[in-house]
Amino acid sequence: MAGHTHFAESTEEYLEAIYRLEREGGGVSTSALAADLHVQPASVSGMLKKLASDGYLEYEVRSQPKLTRKGLELAVRVIRRNRLAEVFLHDMLGLPWDQVHEEACRLEHAISDRVEQRLVAVLGNPQVCPHGHAIPPLDLSEPPRCSLRLADALPGSTVRIGSVVEHEAATLQYLDRVGLRPGTVVEVVERGPVGGPVTVQTPNGRAALSLELARMIAVSAEASTALSA
Repeated sequence: MAGHTHFAESTEEYLEAIYRLEREGGGVSTSALAADLHVQPASVSGMLKKLASDGYLEYEVRSQPKLTRKGLELAVRVIRRNRLAEVFLHDMLGLPWDQVHEEACRLEHAISDRVEQRLVAVLGNPQVCPHGHAIPPLDLSEPPRCSLRLADALPGSTVRIGSVVEHEAATLQYLDRVGLRPGTVVEVVERGPVGGPVTVQTPNGRAALSLELARMIAVSAEASTALSA
């Protein structure tokens, strides 16, 4: 995109990460941002100060950054385009769900307002990406999301998979293989003691997930849904 500099892309990536960590992760911290963006913590601190001075954030050292209206508008725009691109790549081009996030990250900075509008029309105004994450509305309202994690679901409960971690291809391939896709209803069979695995019954059979992975899967409770063995 003409005039779209590396710094502009870096700004967008930071604001996107802050939006995601605040709503879908464990909270926004320097270490969490560094891990998410694959940069050094010292670089994060400097960039947060710069973004605050440019009016994108409210930020003080040793506090969590908070998006201003200006920052929220840019973060939502980038995330919308990323997730619309994911839907296009997955539904229209047939790319596997473990490949679309990386490809969409390359496209998100180059999608114009006009192309975004056409994507919405052609794709039928999708509400979620292939990984189950909400495509945020342009009016900046908060989309619905699942607050419960699979790691916290009680044994014997039945839950519906809402969204899953989107970054690690090997993890997505495993979840696909065992039948843990967004929308799938599963029964929580057992939670191992002292950080042990979470065992679930899926339409594909029984699967054991590490506690770390189970924390990356958002679910909603199902009142009364039976699973076929």
